Amino acid sequence: MRSFLFGCFVFLFAGSLAAQSDSVFIRKIADEIFHNSTAYSNLYTLTKTIGQRLSGSPSTYTSEKWAQEVVKKAGADNVYLQKATIPHWVRGGKDQAVLITGKNRQSLEVIALGNSVSTPTGGLTAPMILIKDFDELERRKDEIKGKIVFYNHPFNVDFVWTFQAYSEAVPYRVFGASRAAKYGAVGTVVRSMSESTDNFPHTGAMIYNDSFPKIPTLAVGLQDADKMVAAVTSKSDLKESQAGLSLFISTNAQALPDTIGYNVIGEWRGSEFPDQYITVGGHLDSWDPAEGAHDDGAGCVQSIEVLRALKATGYKPKHTIRVVLFTDEENGGRGAKAYSAEAKTKNEKHIFALESDGGGFTPRGFSFKGTESQIASVKHWLPLLVPYGVTEFNSGRAGADVEPLNEATGAMASELIPDSQRYFDIHHSAGDVFEKVNKRELELGAINMAALIYLTDKYGL
Repeated sequence: MRSFLFGCFVFLFAGSLAAQSDSVFIRKIADEIFHNSTAYSNLYTLTKTIGQRLSGSPSTYTSEKWAQEVVKKAGADNVYLQKATIPHWVRGGKDQAVLITGKNRQSLEVIALGNSVSTPTGGLTAPMILIKDFDELERRKDEIKGKIVFYNHPFNVDFVWTFQAYSEAVPYRVFGASRAAKYGAVGTVVRSMSESTDNFPHTGAMIYNDSFPKIPTLAVGLQDADKMVAAVTSKSDLKESQAGLSLFISTNAQALPDTIGYNVIGEWRGSEFPDQYITVGGHLDSWDPAEGAHDDGAGCVQSIEVLRALKATGYKPKHTIRVVLFTDEENGGRGAKAYSAEAKTKNEKHIFALESDGGGFTPRGFSFKGTESQIASVKHWLPLLVPYGVTEFNSGRAGADVEPLNEATGAMASELIPDSQRYFDIHHSAGDVFEKVNKRELELGAINMAALIYLTDKYGL
């Protein structure tokens, strides 16, 4: 019994010393990033010099060249490009919409959704019908033919974590056009996927069902969306109120043939297990209304900072650490598919993959997708991150670019979970600019990411 108790004491004492050592090293990481971080200045260059990075646009290749240089400067032993076939959709000019009420015409702030087709030359005018959700669409399917459907599905304000509200509303952006085209609609407009107080429209990808006609689809700013609703609901008789309402919409958007993009990969070779990989990354592409500062410039520069800071502390990784800046997350995830497919084809051993794609806001937690044993192995690390703002480890989901790697190789995948309250104010809109990113919050995210990469590399899963 004494021997057993002594063994337990030794085990707990050793564990306490290890935790103390880890705490000291994570503080060293934090000091390095707080005092010497390049993340904010890198983000400035990416957003202000290059700007928007729509898949297939000239900025795609400018940003890839920039990324290679910055990742190499951060300390990667080897930087290379990984080819992926990506969509090439173009906006083709300014998108327009006008609400027509009798003789009154009111211009609306709109933007075409990614992958939308164009309107006929000169635009399209048709009666508008207000639809709240797909259930109402089905009930009123006989009224849809020849009209422009306006989906007004506001964010559910009861959700504290705003990604839940987004998940509930986003099907109207993604599938709304084809659902309406099934019943003869000639176009759709969706309430922007946001709860912002400004009037910026928010774009994002939509998907056509090839069984139905492809019709143009746009998003409208929330202030104008409310005006459209008011125009319908100002009369007591719903059918009467909509009878005199029309919409003019115009977009020159079109899909060009697929083109080539590249994942930018920087490797820091491991000392003990060089053929086992830990990935940290973000996606380099963005939608085109603004600069893609939060989505996902922040995740890219944080991932680069993980490499720079760990090298600056003198850390020697056991496993090979890869910084991966993915192409085409926004419009199909082709970069992630290329990365995971090559890993599977080469039978690479991947341990862990972490992505930051929730904005550069204050970190709150991490979410993990993996086996029960993998997730259990990280849970006791949480107290080490609490001093830097992370208070939750959740399971069940991971970043969109790293989840395919979990499915292809069995690697545990994860994502940084920042505070979500402001994210959808700027998501996919003209508001996503460098000035909306706080330097301190950005650095706190990088600190927690670096700490998690360090712990995973040191202890494995």
